[in-house]
Amino acid sequence: MSADSQNRRSANPPRAWLKQQTHGVERWYRGAVGCGLIAGAATLAQMGGLAWTVDRLVTYHASLEQTFGGVAVIVIAVMVRAIAQAGQERCGLECGLRVKQRVRRRVLETLAALGPVRLASRHSAGLASQVVDQVEALEGYYARFLPQMVVAALVPLIYLVAVLWLDWLAGIWLLIAAPVIPLFMALIGMGAQRLNEAQFQAVTRLSGHFLDRVRGITTLKLFGLGERSVTEVEAVAHDYRRRSLKTLRVAFLSSAVLEFFAAVSVAVVAIYIGFGLLGYINYGPAGSLNLFSGLFILLLAPEFFQPLRTLSQHYHDRASALGAAEGLQTLLAEGESLTPQEEAGLTLAGDEAVRLERVELRHAGRDRLLGPVTLSVKRGEVIALVGPSGSGKSSLLQLMAGFVAPDGGKLAVQRTPGVGWMDQRALIVQGTLAENLRLVAPEASDTQLQEALTQAGLARWLAASDRGLETPLGERGVGLSGGEGQRLALARLFLSSAPLLLLDEPTAALDAVTEREVIAGLQRLVAHGRTLIVATHHSEIMAMADRVYAIEGGTLHRVASQDLRDRVSHHDEEVC
Repeated sequence: MSADSQNRRSANPPRAWLKQQTHGVERWYRGAVGCGLIAGAATLAQMGGLAWTVDRLVTYHASLEQTFGGVAVIVIAVMVRAIAQAGQERCGLECGLRVKQRVRRRVLETLAALGPVRLASRHSAGLASQVVDQVEALEGYYARFLPQMVVAALVPLIYLVAVLWLDWLAGIWLLIAAPVIPLFMALIGMGAQRLNEAQFQAVTRLSGHFLDRVRGITTLKLFGLGERSVTEVEAVAHDYRRRSLKTLRVAFLSSAVLEFFAAVSVAVVAIYIGFGLLGYINYGPAGSLNLFSGLFILLLAPEFFQPLRTLSQHYHDRASALGAAEGLQTLLAEGESLTPQEEAGLTLAGDEAVRLERVELRHAGRDRLLGPVTLSVKRGEVIALVGPSGSGKSSLLQLMAGFVAPDGGKLAVQRTPGVGWMDQRALIVQGTLAENLRLVAPEASDTQLQEALTQAGLARWLAASDRGLETPLGERGVGLSGGEGQRLALARLFLSSAPLLLLDEPTAALDAVTEREVIAGLQRLVAHGRTLIVATHHSEIMAMADRVYAIEGGTLHRVASQDLRDRVSHHDEEVC
């Protein structure tokens, strides 16, 4: 994590960050709080109506007809309370859902902005955990805890005023007992947050550990390390299980402690009312207690603690959200700290596709890798980049693609409607052939897919396949040879509407026949008017280029015709 990201997080702690995410969902948040307050008021009316009805029946021997008003109040209050509680849950869930959607969208946008180069140091399983698990952990905080926190502060206050009006001694006891629950919640919450942070880190490690072992299972088996790998995964899983049980243990024990204090407080109020009604306590308002006031207070005492008890049940949601916010905030801050990839003040001429002015690139902990580089590429041109491995060819293409930002200089790239990319390892996802092709053209028809495959030299392969476009492909190209995977990537370029195509060693590690088919596909792309910038060692690609540049010492040098013939001749000799 960069120093700038650390400063951003320290200036904006997780609690403040979580509060910021309520912007845009205030309507649902206020709806949840409002429904909770209405449910609290309905409960007050329900208990008052019940105490009045019982008092009329027992003390005054009233008939059922004479207590109709009290019964009606009870029925209406129960209905209003049920509707309000359903409304609170509905508004809370909608609030949590919208926050999750927005945060997940920001995380995905950040991952796209960071690009594959910056994300190479992060494990894909850890990123998946952040996108799924950590974002999901936010829901309970906004759906349940945050609205309940306001309800737990206001509803007991309303009940306390009613109890103080009826009997100030009982009210004082409730006032003394009430802070005990929030105090324990705060003490437990500090430990629960740390446990949840450790749990998220543990599940990230487990995901990465398991994924690495699955991907390398063939190699591990060949070296006789299969059983050892199983033991290692089991040990990591046991560590995660232990951490999860520890978190649950804290949650259950904290709930039990809070329930105990609430039950003791209600019991004390019940003893006071019972002794007061029996005449054993004559101090203060105890002597004036009657069935209505005593029963009303006794019914309100559990309801006084109920919002606090509900809040304590949701306190684990707060701890989970704070633990998730740590990782999410770090990732989002890293994305916000990115330097703009295209400097203001540099624009493309009408016929330009790429323009670089004294661009420099440095890698962390290393000297300057590229620069200063100045280059102008016209639309429809083919540019070949040559040079030894590690000279910076791939890095220059990554700069143009926007995967990394320059450390100096300016660049402008034709990015509308997009930039095509093809490197040595074609991206193949689990799914059908059609689904892999539609990654770049979601609306493409089957006819367009077949035409792209034909242009890429896969017509015979497609005709030989029993399932055609529905042929299943495995993750990382299972079901395809290396050459077929490269031609599949080439077919994507034909489907793409991107006018600028960046290719990094597209013919590397291919046999001679496949090389010719891929190069023929590249020539067809050029014939369609695409702009190609290719990092290559291949003589035929150099021969089809309008200009060839060699990268030496981090700078570009145009290769003259005679030098180009020498390089091609030398390459052909090496191939022979």
